[in-house]
Amino acid sequence: MKLFKSVFLLSSIIFIATASNLTSNTNQEGQYLAFAEVMPEPIGGIGAIIKSIKYPEMARRSGVEGKVYVLAHVNENGIAEDVKLVRGIGGGCDEEAMEAVKKAKYTPGKNKGQNVRVKLTMAITFKLN
Repeated sequence: MKLFKSVFLLSSIIFIATASNLTSNTNQEGQYLAFAEVMPEPIGGIGAIIKSIKYPEMARRSGVEGKVYVLAHVNENGIAEDVKLVRGIGGGCDEEAMEAVKKAKYTPGKNKGQNVRVKLTMAITFKLN
């Protein structure tokens, strides 16, 4: 019975912490929102980012395929200020995807008509022909 109470208490604490994070979606100076009414989008769509990617030779020789997940912090001017790898596949694909996402221009995220800073996660697929 003690184990059950401990697990319930732990899950309640996690839920409360998560709920408070969701309700405080204010954009204080320097902070990036997890979501916005209008999310940022790459100008030209994800296809524009994919076109700028050169399949890394090491990945091609090794037969590396899969999805690279990248987190971009897009500022109120539509520029990716910080790009981080969430989940990669190696072979040079991770670096190539992050560089392409960083170089891309975006339509800014908006809340109530105002441009805001937003975190944007993207999946870039690497597939050999």
